[in-house]
Amino acid sequence: MQHALRKLIPMSKRILSISYDRALLWTRQLLLEQLGYDVVSVEGFAEAWEAAENKKDRFDLIILGHSIPPSDKKAIVAHMRDNCDCPILALLRAYETPVAEAALSIDAADPSAFLNAVRKTLDSN
Repeated sequence: MQHALRKLIPMSKRILSISYDRALLWTRQLLLEQLGYDVVSVEGFAEAWEAAENKKDRFDLIILGHSIPPSDKKAIVAHMRDNCDCPILALLRAYETPVAEAALSIDAADPSAFLNAVRKTLDSN
């Protein structure tokens, strides 16, 4: 099944994944890479800024991990909008309010919903 999914996803899709939790960051990267995506993972504000400002990198999607506090998510989205026009997917903690500035906000507790949201978002671009 994994090989069938890999054929459906073009390798050219690049994802910037941002988190404040290293274990969650690498787990997310592994999951997305197994599906054929090219993933750049960064930990924290400073690395996210650097990745966004590096004009040679082009991203098709930015993922904000649920370990990022809501106030930081808003700041990151604002900064990313100055450097990238790709969609932003915000993963939410239980009872967290959706990030209005993001293209899509979903509950992080459901891995299937997460993967479906990634596919849907990238398919529409």
